[in-house]
Amino acid sequence: MVRTTSATKRNLTNRVLPSAYACSQLAAELADEWVEYVEAAGLTAGTVQSYQQAISSLCASVDLQLGQAASGASLGRDQPDLARAVATWERTLPSGFPAGSMRPAILSGAIRVLVRRRAEHPERTVAARVTALAKAGSGVPAGEYEELDEFSWEEKQAMVRTAWTAVVALEKRLAAGWERAGRGQHPQQGSWTGIDDLLWGLAHGEITPARISEVLPPPRFWPEQLRKCIRRPDGTMPHTARTVLTRWLVAQLWPTTMDLHAFRVLLVDATGHPPEEVSQLTEEGVEFTPGGVRLTLVRKRAKRRYYRAFKDVSLELADVIETKTFKDQPRREPGAIARRLMQVTERTRELAHEPDRKLFVRAVVDVDRELKFCEWNPEAPLVRFSTWLKAHGVTVEGKTDIRRLRKSTKVERVVTSGGHISEAANDHHEQTFKSHYAQGTTLRVISGEVINSAQEHWLKQAVEGPTVVTQSAVSEDSTQLQEIGLSKQEAADLIQGELDMGVTHCKNPYDSPYSPTGELCAVAPLRCLECRNAWVLPSQLPQLLLFSDHLERMRNRLSPPRFTAIWGQSYTNLQAVITDRSDEGIRLARKHIDDGGIALDLPLSAHVEFDG
Repeated sequence: MVRTTSATKRNLTNRVLPSAYACSQLAAELADEWVEYVEAAGLTAGTVQSYQQAISSLCASVDLQLGQAASGASLGRDQPDLARAVATWERTLPSGFPAGSMRPAILSGAIRVLVRRRAEHPERTVAARVTALAKAGSGVPAGEYEELDEFSWEEKQAMVRTAWTAVVALEKRLAAGWERAGRGQHPQQGSWTGIDDLLWGLAHGEITPARISEVLPPPRFWPEQLRKCIRRPDGTMPHTARTVLTRWLVAQLWPTTMDLHAFRVLLVDATGHPPEEVSQLTEEGVEFTPGGVRLTLVRKRAKRRYYRAFKDVSLELADVIETKTFKDQPRREPGAIARRLMQVTERTRELAHEPDRKLFVRAVVDVDRELKFCEWNPEAPLVRFSTWLKAHGVTVEGKTDIRRLRKSTKVERVVTSGGHISEAANDHHEQTFKSHYAQGTTLRVISGEVINSAQEHWLKQAVEGPTVVTQSAVSEDSTQLQEIGLSKQEAADLIQGELDMGVTHCKNPYDSPYSPTGELCAVAPLRCLECRNAWVLPSQLPQLLLFSDHLERMRNRLSPPRFTAIWGQSYTNLQAVITDRSDEGIRLARKHIDDGGIALDLPLSAHVEFDG
């Protein structure tokens, strides 16, 4: 038997009963090593349970494999062959867990640790085959750790709204409960079936839940107002009516385990810090300042205490919020949440006598019907976070793990800060943030959108070519040119030929995508057919044909990859422009060229291309 203390300071007892197995000697040997190892290594409660589960699983498998011979199984004997039995257990172990689970490897490793410890002890014998098996590598798959994904925005909003609604309902319920207790008296002078008197007795410590259960008559003799308190939705009464009633009465005066889930949801959402840290806040760890609140948080893994300050709204606005329209609406202010939490748990903390003075303290009626005021345990079997969500009608996809809410808050900060990880990773290293949060669905989608936007931008820059103007648009009336994107002055200059750059016209050579704004384009006319500022008029068809002949010569001179890299886009756009011209127009343009009246003016560099 091993006694341990969990993270929530609950005393846990783990047992291994050798007499429960046919291989009782093997179970006793492993249990002895387990007890000594726990004491020597100071194992945590979860690890202790893993070792206990491994021993139980192995012994049950040995019983099944060896049958009647199991009674002779021992780590120190060669027969029966325990090494074969352990190997068979390890081979079948993953079948009892979901695919990819890490649990089989943990259990297999636990048994190997215990066997190696026993083999290293000078006075304890371990068979050679068993020792060799324990020292060899385990064949059990290590499994994969699946990172939790964040809640969706809709799920997160639903949880926050529900939490605020629950907090407001709790405050109203406790206020009404203490008001009713103030109207009551001791049940001996009043009535043991009167709600006000029962609340008075509990509030003043004059009676206990156990006493109420003893004195109350059978439920069928209760007055209707008492029966109505615990009646089920279908109209029936619970079988443990007395216990249910005492817990209902306690809940009218002090917060219960279920009530405190709402405050944890709000604090995780407002601060972005781990749920296990915000639920361990103490009275000394909350310091209200004129502009907000300063929290003292404790990082359990690193054993580190750190401080975070949070700003609330101004005092004037806070007064308005508290007294007018926004009192019952969600507010993401840690100071307001902490203040309401302290008000709700004030009486509970006075009765709990917790040395650390933690804020998350609840009232509970245990199985012995004793009223206790103790530290909050969010992992109690019947009141977990999943139970709270179900009770309030909140449905989520995937695991109902509160840690996903923190991831949602972290991702939200990255989005609102424009992708600055340093602002979201304010309580750990940026590398930790990248490994635990950057793989979330939201950030992957946002990253994909950013990449797609960048690709679309550069693709548009690459393929966006000149504007081809028809003969009908080039007239003395520049209305059509203005309708397709030119100003009145630009249209007039285009018609008069003042924007001619050789191969094409240019809307604005001082606003080139290839040169700094305000400077004359440095690549005209070689890149005009790839530029959004270029305008192609019908009169420039001869120049386009000459430029096409020039590119054909470059195409024959350069290797295909080289030509495509340098001239590919210009060549494609140019062929598209020429294809739109009529055969008669091209014939006339060729005639003008053959007559010798038109020449292609290109810079000298255009004639000295070499295949590098």
